Amino acid sequence: MPWRKPLLFVVCLLPLAWLLAGAVSGTLGPDPAKSLVLFTGSWALNFLLLTLSVSPLRRWLGRPGLLRYRRMLGLFCFFYASLHALCVGTYILGWDWAILQEELKERPYILVGFLAWLTLVPLAATSNRAAIRRLGRRWQTLHRMVYLSLGLALLHLFWLVRSDRAEAVVYGVIGGGLLLWRLYSRRKAPILAKK
Repeated sequence: MPWRKPLLFVVCLLPLAWLLAGAVSGTLGPDPAKSLVLFTGSWALNFLLLTLSVSPLRRWLGRPGLLRYRRMLGLFCFFYASLHALCVGTYILGWDWAILQEELKERPYILVGFLAWLTLVPLAATSNRAAIRRLGRRWQTLHRMVYLSLGLALLHLFWLVRSDRAEAVVYGVIGGGLLLWRLYSRRKAPILAKK
């Protein structure tokens, strides 16, 4: 149905709308900068997991049409990850090289987070149909890098959390489950092809 993609686009913007409403009304808590950083990081990871959930859901539900929404979810993952990087650069580092060097000594998870964002850049840049046609089979190989993005993002989260790890464990279980499903489906595919 033609209205589903526009509706999904609007739904994907709701976290940003909530964030902007909180910033305008001053309800982001005692440390708004920290809230901005954590909120955008959480939603980047949420969209990454949603993007990776499309393939298993398509098979389990028998709805191949779900694949048409994966690109949009992936681009929103990159969008929120870029907002997260922008907030870190602005509110944590102040775009100061000396502060970055000092922060990397005390908080090396910042480097892991940056690497996670960096792996998303080529995926977002090649998500259009022209890139798919130009890259051919190499496109799938390149886009498997999303699993590296997930691993780095989860490492970034686990390294970041210092006390209550419950949320990080939930993300880790979901992410680990998606990685295991991918490995299982790849091992099963050659067997099915021989039958």
